[in-house]
Amino acid sequence: MSRLAACCCLAWLLLLRPGNVSGAITPGAVWFDNRGQQIQAHGGGILKVDDTFFWFGEDRSQGLDPNKRYVSCYASKDLEHWTFRDQVLKLSDPENFGPGWLIERPKVFYNAATKKYVLYAHVDDGTYKLARVGIAISDTVDGNYRYLKSFRPLGLESRDIGQFIDDDGTAYLIFESRPTKGFVIARLSPDYLNVEKQMSLVPAPLEGGAVVHYKGLYYVIGSHLTGWSPNPNVYATATSLEGPWTEFKNIAPPALKTYNSQSSTLLRIIGTKTTSVIFMADQWKPKELWDSRYLWMPLQIDGGQLLLPEPRPWTIDINTGEAKY
Repeated sequence: MSRLAACCCLAWLLLLRPGNVSGAITPGAVWFDNRGQQIQAHGGGILKVDDTFFWFGEDRSQGLDPNKRYVSCYASKDLEHWTFRDQVLKLSDPENFGPGWLIERPKVFYNAATKKYVLYAHVDDGTYKLARVGIAISDTVDGNYRYLKSFRPLGLESRDIGQFIDDDGTAYLIFESRPTKGFVIARLSPDYLNVEKQMSLVPAPLEGGAVVHYKGLYYVIGSHLTGWSPNPNVYATATSLEGPWTEFKNIAPPALKTYNSQSSTLLRIIGTKTTSVIFMADQWKPKELWDSRYLWMPLQIDGGQLLLPEPRPWTIDINTGEAKY
């Protein structure tokens, strides 16, 4: 590691001490909800409904029923202060997946035609060989989601998943397909209960896929296949979801391994003055998953270039779209 990289590494490690800086989002800090409890929304996604953001993620709290899997939901109007709404999914093994079965990376879409909230998640057995998506639905965003089914989208293996909603409202699922050595961006069916059409196979063996549309370009971010261990996340761009995609580049100095994080979601905030894109990632602690942290930072992004700045406390004005650190 270079001297510059080592200095940067020390700087962001200092941010990982417990506690948030008042009035700011602090990457890597313990993040508490309105109850004073540590937020459990790992591998999560964000859905905005009117003026409220809903954050869904894996609930890895200590003391939960080991036979069930949980998805939690939190609500916020400013992305800093979060109110716990419910464990919207409290699920016993729904299809005899077996011991060690799992639910990971939940993402929720709202279907305006059916007026249903549709939750997608990676479901699997304890060996990660099933490689399927599971679907659950609810009439309300923070209600009890009812499990419907699981399947392999387009007949392909699916592990890490991401979500993307384009400017025209079309919904897409992003999923890793290891045998095809890439990950897929696919359009959902009109009722969102199936995956309808492959738009692009991004030609790189990556997971943790996330997409954003910004100033005429699509940006895709992914993480290399290193399990729970962090690695240098990378990005590519295209003028269409169907590609072609540019060569992948690092989003941060590679020696820092994306500041010990893995991509999960890209959130675009369109304000009256500017548009900001927020990189949302997990800092996994595989032996203490309940204490895994969140690294959220505004990206420096424009003209096909993307950079994740060194993590530090920051703020955002949801109305103007201005992010400051």
